[in-house]
Amino acid sequence: MKDGVNGVALAVFIFFFVAVTVIGFMAARWRKAENENSLDEWGLGGRSFGTWVTWFLLGGDLYTAYTFVAVPAAIYAAGAAGFFAVPYTILVYPLIFTFLPRLWSVSHKHGYVTTSDFVRGRFGSKGLSLAVALTGILATMPYIALQLVGIQAVLDVMGVGGGETTHWFVKDLPLLIAFAVLAAYTYSSGLRAPALIAFVKDGLIYLVIAVAIIYIPIKLGGFDDIFAKASEAFSQTNEATGKPRGALVPTDMGQWGYATLALGSALALFMYPHSITATLSSRSRDVIRRNTTILPLYSLMLGLLALLGFMAIAAGVTVDNPQLAIPQLFENMFPGWFAGVAFAAIGIGALVPAAIMSIAAANLFTRNIYKDFLKPDATPAQETKVSKMVSLLVKVGALAFVLTMDKTVAINFQLLGGIWILQTMPALVGGLFTRWFHRWALIAGWAVGMLYGTVAAYGVASPTQKHFGGSSKEIPGIGEIGYIGLTAFVLNLVVVVVLTFVLNALKAPAGIDETSPSDYTADAGDPGVEKVLPPATVGAPGGH
Repeated sequence: MKDGVNGVALAVFIFFFVAVTVIGFMAARWRKAENENSLDEWGLGGRSFGTWVTWFLLGGDLYTAYTFVAVPAAIYAAGAAGFFAVPYTILVYPLIFTFLPRLWSVSHKHGYVTTSDFVRGRFGSKGLSLAVALTGILATMPYIALQLVGIQAVLDVMGVGGGETTHWFVKDLPLLIAFAVLAAYTYSSGLRAPALIAFVKDGLIYLVIAVAIIYIPIKLGGFDDIFAKASEAFSQTNEATGKPRGALVPTDMGQWGYATLALGSALALFMYPHSITATLSSRSRDVIRRNTTILPLYSLMLGLLALLGFMAIAAGVTVDNPQLAIPQLFENMFPGWFAGVAFAAIGIGALVPAAIMSIAAANLFTRNIYKDFLKPDATPAQETKVSKMVSLLVKVGALAFVLTMDKTVAINFQLLGGIWILQTMPALVGGLFTRWFHRWALIAGWAVGMLYGTVAAYGVASPTQKHFGGSSKEIPGIGEIGYIGLTAFVLNLVVVVVLTFVLNALKAPAGIDETSPSDYTADAGDPGVEKVLPPATVGAPGGH
């Protein structure tokens, strides 16, 4: 790592940060709403985004700064096992093509803002809705924190904030300023801010990847030399484990873990509240379907991005924390001005998803905790005010999480978040296709999956952690090492199916379904759909 502050890179970084700050505040005037005091406008951008805005918003939402830093960092640390992120982002789009248009239709018809809104309306169960809401908030918090980890990695490499002996306030002041600005324009502009900023973020990332994938290999002697040096590095024994550091190709023993992690991650990705928030902001079913066909372009970018992990090894990058490997590679290989562009791409890549995640978590709290349990007669203006305030609190919580806890803890909690959020899939996706599942069975299955997943992850140790050291463990009955989240999901589904048979046989109360079959195929131009229900009635008992 170079001594002192990289002034040129820092100047370029500040320029882009100021630019997106201005865009963030100007976004409040973009497609200005007639009534700003509603969650449809503040939290979903008026449900008005077309194909390209939705594409950039979803791309900015799903391919985060953490992705930019962590995927190649996983390659740098362990080799080809880190490539699981590429097949899972390929698997996810055929999956979401089957259910996201249905979720958009029923949500647009009934004015649902969150997945918990839909679950409550479909199964007539506030308890199940609360379980989904709490899981979403719980899984999102460490995800927001990891966006801060991405920004911190960039600031550390640029030399901003001083060394380890610097007073904590001075060291973390740049991060505090960045998220104070983020909080301000998110509060002011809502989802419109990250939607506009996503254009800048994605443009910078595509530029940086295009340059890096050509320029860096030329400087390192070509891909033959890069892979040769990486293979040699991975063959060396890791002193902490007594095993090779990694491999260019997953071993036979690692294939179950690789496959289950890719599949489980694909199933979980669009269960996250921020993914659904970005989806529901679009203006029609066709926008969703078109996006499932063009979003794989980001997977191409991700595959190229992952190769940077091999390049960091070949370039001789040595860091204690693998999360610093790619920022340090950019620092070493690029001239100062373009290193600043690359750092800006990572930094802005943290701001966009952090904004969407905080809005999504705030919407869940407001609609499914505050309105359902604390103030059922809340007006649309009160809902919007509460959601704005909660979005600030969520950011403050994530900031405190990062500033007070070890970064590896944040990363492991995010792995746990993936295990947790996957347990909401039977209620959400199952509910979109059938009313057969019983609401009590869904709650029981969710509880079993959450309990097993948490306990199993707690028992995973690593060379640096006694608990929550990873997300893979032996699969009961099979004996292979696999992704804990997928095992928990299978247990969840078994419990749901068995208990549904029992409860239906006992004629247990199934709850009232306020949706109808035609709701799941309705489009924006259909009668009764062009305009969603007035916000005052949304979420009220019997109000749909």
